[in-house]
Amino acid sequence: MIAQPQLSPPCTPADYLAFEVNADTRHEYIDGEIVPMTGGTPNHNRIIRNLCTALTLGLRGQAYEVFVADQRLWMPAAQIYTYPDVMVIEGELVYQPGRRDTLMNPKLIIEVLSKSTKEYDRGDKFAAYRTIPSFQEYLLVDQYACHVESYGKSGEKRWIFQEYDRLEATVTLESCDFTIALQDLYDKVQFEAIAPDTLEGN
Repeated sequence: MIAQPQLSPPCTPADYLAFEVNADTRHEYIDGEIVPMTGGTPNHNRIIRNLCTALTLGLRGQAYEVFVADQRLWMPAAQIYTYPDVMVIEGELVYQPGRRDTLMNPKLIIEVLSKSTKEYDRGDKFAAYRTIPSFQEYLLVDQYACHVESYGKSGEKRWIFQEYDRLEATVTLESCDFTIALQDLYDKVQFEAIAPDTLEGN
């Protein structure tokens, strides 16, 4: 999801959580700053829906849980709270100490790219995600064209990059032994309906 910077005095994680519980909209917390998140486009929602449906069915009966969009994630090493578009957790959920609404142990994270957030998702946000000990795989999905980027952890501070740009291609997620065809991932997505140069949101 997209986040637009907001000027505000530095606040603590506890201040943020107290604020977020009563907020009408969702916000990220980035090292002392509260950042509002806007709503998504239809294409953004279509992609998340397709991924969530496929993952839920594909991982049924296995020790994985799929979480979408409104599930908060805490990264203590980076001092960031955020809401990934899709998270997959293997085994027991690890909560932030003292809370039951904030998770800490995703194995797979998927973000749907927007014009405003694509550089952040590829850069600083990915760096923050890499501080999570359980984190093994990162998928970035373009909503304006058929294009997917995959990053899989292969060792200490070592990640393997792969990209896909044909609807006939199949993405394989090694972290949870799951595959999805780009044709299914982009089902009902209307690329021609998107004009990236005119968009401020995602």
